[in-house]
Amino acid sequence: MLKLLGTRVLGTRERDAVVRALGADPVAACMIAARVQQRGLGRSALGGEMWTRGGPERALCFSGGNLVPLAGTRHDVEAFADRALRGPRLCTSLVGRSELAIPMWAVLEPRWGPAREVRSDQPLLALDGAPAVMPDPEVRRVTMDDLAPYLEAAVAMFIEEVGIDPRLHDGGQGYRERVAATIRAGRAWARIADGRVLFKAEVGSYSDRVGQIQG
Repeated sequence: MLKLLGTRVLGTRERDAVVRALGADPVAACMIAARVQQRGLGRSALGGEMWTRGGPERALCFSGGNLVPLAGTRHDVEAFADRALRGPRLCTSLVGRSELAIPMWAVLEPRWGPAREVRSDQPLLALDGAPAVMPDPEVRRVTMDDLAPYLEAAVAMFIEEVGIDPRLHDGGQGYRERVAATIRAGRAWARIADGRVLFKAEVGSYSDRVGQIQG
């Protein structure tokens, strides 16, 4: 009984079951579904671990740079929080639907301390058809020639959104390469005038069903 109620790390052989489980909520799970579909469940490739309690179709949580409760009951997310407290803190943010993330944070906060910000009511927006407005003809795909101004805008947006500077730990080399990789992959668009980015957007993650637009 104790083994059944405990949490465990999902292995590489359970990838297909995890993909099916994430498909039940494709919009909210897009970021993690994309990783699992493209990289599998190996810890180094995935950038973290996928936890379950009772099987992936019942309860799921991703633990990596973000801690992401994906499915389960209140008792499940509390169990995931307890597992996170057993080792060193690995994540910078707790992300997920409020009905999962807020109860998890209630368990974590007494040990981890207060959050920079708690967003208990942040809309999750989705578009499943054609947009209602005409596209801006000045928005174009970003090239590597645009890296400098695009990176400057990306850093500013990151600081405004997350509250920390992504260049702190290594002088910005890691974040610069991440932005450059997005550009090289053809997933960044912007309106740039006189060397200044007026608008930017990129496909941050994409599963086989959903693309996550950020910017």
